[in-house]
Amino acid sequence: MISNTFILLFVLNQDRENIDFLALKTFNRKSIGIGLKNMRKILLILIIFIFMNISVFAQISDVNYRIFDESGNPANINRIVDAAGKFDVIFLGENHDDTIAHFLQAELFKKFQESNAGKRNVALSLEMFDRDVQVVLEEYLKDLITEKKFLDDSRPWNNYKTDYRPLVEFAKQNKLSVIAANAPRRYVNMVSRGGRETLDKLSPEAKRWLAPLPYAQASKQYSKKFTALMGGTSGDNHGVSKILDSQALWDATMAFSISEFLKKQRNALVVHLNGSFHTENRLGTVEQFLKLNPKAKILVVTMRYEDDFTKFDKTKHENLGDFIILTDAKIPRSFK
Repeated sequence: MISNTFILLFVLNQDRENIDFLALKTFNRKSIGIGLKNMRKILLILIIFIFMNISVFAQISDVNYRIFDESGNPANINRIVDAAGKFDVIFLGENHDDTIAHFLQAELFKKFQESNAGKRNVALSLEMFDRDVQVVLEEYLKDLITEKKFLDDSRPWNNYKTDYRPLVEFAKQNKLSVIAANAPRRYVNMVSRGGRETLDKLSPEAKRWLAPLPYAQASKQYSKKFTALMGGTSGDNHGVSKILDSQALWDATMAFSISEFLKKQRNALVVHLNGSFHTENRLGTVEQFLKLNPKAKILVVTMRYEDDFTKFDKTKHENLGDFIILTDAKIPRSFK
C-alpha cells in the first residue's frame, strides 16, 4: 500500500501551488473536520488530474501535426528553429484550447533558447498576462514570492497551469525574461462598451498600462476580416466598431510591450504567444508592431486544428503565416 506521505510528496512535487492547501488538510485535518478517507479522495482526484495531463502530452508526436511553409510546401520543426536566428520577434499564433499547439510552443521555445544560448537573449512574451502584473511576474521569476502568491495576484487564464505554466517555468529555470504584454482587460472592456474615447478619462498612471494614446486604428484588411468574423458588414454596425477598437487596443498594447522590451535588449529574440487571429496574415499585432519598428524582422507561425490536418488547403491556409502548423482536431482540447 502506498503511504500517505508518499502520495503527499508526489502531489507537492507535481503541483507546488497546492502546498499550503494540502499541508493544511494533511497536518490539521482533525481540527478542520476532514477525515483520512476524505483526504485520500482529494489526493486521488489530484493525482488522476495530473496523470491525465501527462498522458495526453505523452501521446503527442509528429503524427499529430503537419508543418507547411506559407505556400503549402512541407516543412519541419528544425526549419523553424534554424530560421529563428534571423528574426527579432517570433509570433506563435494558437487556438487557445489546442493541446498540440501548446505542446509545440513549449518545444519550440526550448529549442529557440538552446540554439541561441550564449549568442543572444531569448524572452517570452504572453498575451495571457496584462501589463499591470509585470512586477508580480518578475517577483516570481526572481523567487521573491511563491507560485501560489504569484497566481493569486496575476489574474492567470483558467488554462494557465496546463498550457502556459511549462513555458514560464522553463523561463524561470533558465533566467529568461517574461513579458506581460497585454492591455488590462478592464480597459479593453471600457473600449468595447464605450469606444476608444473613454480611455481619455483614465489617469496618467492607468495609461501607463496601455499603448500610447491615441493608439493606431486597425487596418482596412484587418477590419474587414474582423467584421466578417463578427457576422457584420464593415461600417454598418457601431457595436462591432467598438469591439474592433478594443481588439486594436489589445494588438497595439502587445506590440508596444514587445517594442519597449527590445529597446532595452536590442539583440534579444522575443517569442510572443497570442491567439492566432491577432497575427494571421501578418495583420493585427504584427501590423501594430511594424508601425513602431518598421525595420524589424518578424516570423509568424500560425497553428490551428483541422479534421484533416494532413492536407494544406490553399483557400484556407495560404499566407496565414510564414509557417502554418495544422494539428489533429481529434486530440482532446486542453480545456472546455
